[in-house]
Amino acid sequence: MSSPSSLLATPRAFVAWSLAHGLQRRFLHRAATRGDRMARLATDPAYYDDPYPSYDEIRAEGRIVRNGLVAGTVDHAVANAILRSDDFGTGNGQGELPAPLRRLHQLVRDPDTLSPVDPPSMLVVDPPVHTRYRHLVSRAFTARKVGRMADRVEEVAERLLDDLEREPTFDLVGRYAALLPVAVIADILGVPEDERDQVLGWGNHAATTLDPGLSWAQYQEASAALKEMHAWFAMHLERLRRAPGDDLLSQVLQDPEAADLTEQELHAIGLLVLGAGFETTVNLIGNAVALLDAHPDQRAWLQDNPDGWANAVEEVLRFDAPVQLTMRASYRDTEVAGERVAANEAVLVYLGGANRDPAVFTDPDRFDVRRANAADHVGFSAGVHFCLGASLARLEATVALRALYGRYPDLRVVGRPERRTTRVLRGWERLPVSTLARVPALDTP
Repeated sequence: MSSPSSLLATPRAFVAWSLAHGLQRRFLHRAATRGDRMARLATDPAYYDDPYPSYDEIRAEGRIVRNGLVAGTVDHAVANAILRSDDFGTGNGQGELPAPLRRLHQLVRDPDTLSPVDPPSMLVVDPPVHTRYRHLVSRAFTARKVGRMADRVEEVAERLLDDLEREPTFDLVGRYAALLPVAVIADILGVPEDERDQVLGWGNHAATTLDPGLSWAQYQEASAALKEMHAWFAMHLERLRRAPGDDLLSQVLQDPEAADLTEQELHAIGLLVLGAGFETTVNLIGNAVALLDAHPDQRAWLQDNPDGWANAVEEVLRFDAPVQLTMRASYRDTEVAGERVAANEAVLVYLGGANRDPAVFTDPDRFDVRRANAADHVGFSAGVHFCLGASLARLEATVALRALYGRYPDLRVVGRPERRTTRVLRGWERLPVSTLARVPALDTP
């Protein structure tokens, strides 16, 4: 992949970074030095390594708190209402900026480096545009089609576990949790097997753009990955036009309703499905293994009660959400769960905080795979932007964990796990495990 220095640091690129990240980066760092908790969550590794105490402190301040740049909530009812309300939208991915600066950002951004948080990505467009894009891809994620994928997910899981038979110690993320969802989503998008590792690498770099306040160097590195990813995707689309298969993208390309989609829109649809198809699941599987290692009694119960795995996945989504926050912008003066919100106000919805709301979850800081209302979490968001691949992620995680512990009941975390440095996405960069019994866990999470 190109290095950041290989990208031309043009004035246009610098303006795009300044608007998308630089201005808020400066504000956040200044606010953090004054003790603002939301700013510290965005800038200080010590805070986003374990954000949950900070969420409790924000909760104590009120249902909606403000710091001069954005508002924020960890309240489950408020979060749910905002995510479902027509009075809020995505703000074209830059909801914290005044409308004129949002328009300027759209003018100066490089169309060859568009990220998941740049229009026309489904993440940051509102209905009716969002509705149209979602309709084109939702057919691949219906309950019936996801159910049919179960055999394929199980086949991939067993093959990956077979490959690990002679490796008593391995990185769970790199050798299992990441490879399973990548294989499945690559099937959905028609990605050849020998190109999947490369696409995964680009996707990991692109995922950093979800975070607020990237440095100029981080922005350039992510842009380099995105540029190469877009070039690959243009080639991939042309390949599917010449020789269509039964994958989702081939279906979209042949759909009369998609005939007037631009190349930019096709890229945005495909790249979002690709990234969203593995980012949530890899973090979900890794978080689950770390939690079950720290709660051996619950792991033992699941091994005796395999029907409980689906609910255990819901509890992992609640207790340590793979996606910690999202942003919405208010489009008019409104009221949410009794709280006033002014027009053009950006609100950080802390999904991870809402999932620990004691008004909804009894003893919310206790991990309990038998929790009756675990599925009441907002780990997959809500409303029109509810995660398109939620059913697939649930299936993949359930199958992956059941197969993993069925094959290796004595699996233990060992060595020194490493958290991802991302703030929006929460998971493990590296999670070393051993399949041998009675191996001491040196630094369990």
